[in-house]
Amino acid sequence: MARTSRMLRPDKPTVYHVISRSTLPGFPLSDADKDHLVHLLQKYAAMFFVDILGYCMMGNHIHLALRVHPESGVDDHDVRERYHAERGEAAHLSEADLPAYRKRLCSLSEFMRMFKQSFGRYYNKKHGRKGYFWGDRYKSLIVQEGSTLVNLLAYIDLNPVRAGIVDKPENYRWSGLGYLVQTGNRHGLLGLDLGLKEWNELDPKEIIRKYRQFVYETGAMDTGKGKQMKKEVVEKERKKNYRLSRVDVFRHRCRYFTDSGIIGSKEFVSELFDGVKHLLDSKDKRRFTPVGGVEGVYSMKRLPGAVIS
Repeated sequence: MARTSRMLRPDKPTVYHVISRSTLPGFPLSDADKDHLVHLLQKYAAMFFVDILGYCMMGNHIHLALRVHPESGVDDHDVRERYHAERGEAAHLSEADLPAYRKRLCSLSEFMRMFKQSFGRYYNKKHGRKGYFWGDRYKSLIVQEGSTLVNLLAYIDLNPVRAGIVDKPENYRWSGLGYLVQTGNRHGLLGLDLGLKEWNELDPKEIIRKYRQFVYETGAMDTGKGKQMKKEVVEKERKKNYRLSRVDVFRHRCRYFTDSGIIGSKEFVSELFDGVKHLLDSKDKRRFTPVGGVEGVYSMKRLPGAVIS
């Protein structure tokens, strides 16, 4: 039986909800694997003309919300910049080959092919195995911008809550909302309109506050599928008007107390750095980074911070 053709809209910027599942049994994706998926998302978002609006990396499947831009909206200069970023400044893209390369970088299918194949190679090398990691075909559907999109993003971010993994969606590191709150949208990975363009809000902090409110209120509803957000958790956020306090920020900085290598005053970190720098693979010569929200405390390593709204 022939496959049904995938529904695409190549002539306008279009949002797709993409779902892909592993062909392996159980929950094969470890925390490190999910970190690598986010890394690949960042890598290919910089290569393709694709905006990352939301995502969630679960134990055996992933959700992505992607806006794919049409070829007609991409100029030659931008195409050549991406070509050189991928292949080096010395690489040459001829006028004859430029249309095909533009088409590739505006293709949902090509984006997903490279993203999934890269992860499959990484996973097989890591585990010394051969064969497919992903199921045969990912599922995609076209999503209308505006209220439909914000509902989709909330659905995606609530996956770990519905599954009973976390009580608060931003506590899950491998989701869009978790990335926004825990890293402050490091590297600008996520588009910050979050489906809220119609709300005429331009302040990123206020957008995140309103989006958190929408996600929490949605999570509090009984959908008949999966767990609801706990009433006491939602009520506590309501009282704060869904603003992240400095206490919230500090909690999300907890990685500094486990992953930072050295933590303490600027002088303490700088002094000890000289004794351990030969052990580090990184060429970064910076000796300390302030831990936001904690006055006078510094970290040897740069770790993602959080936003305060």
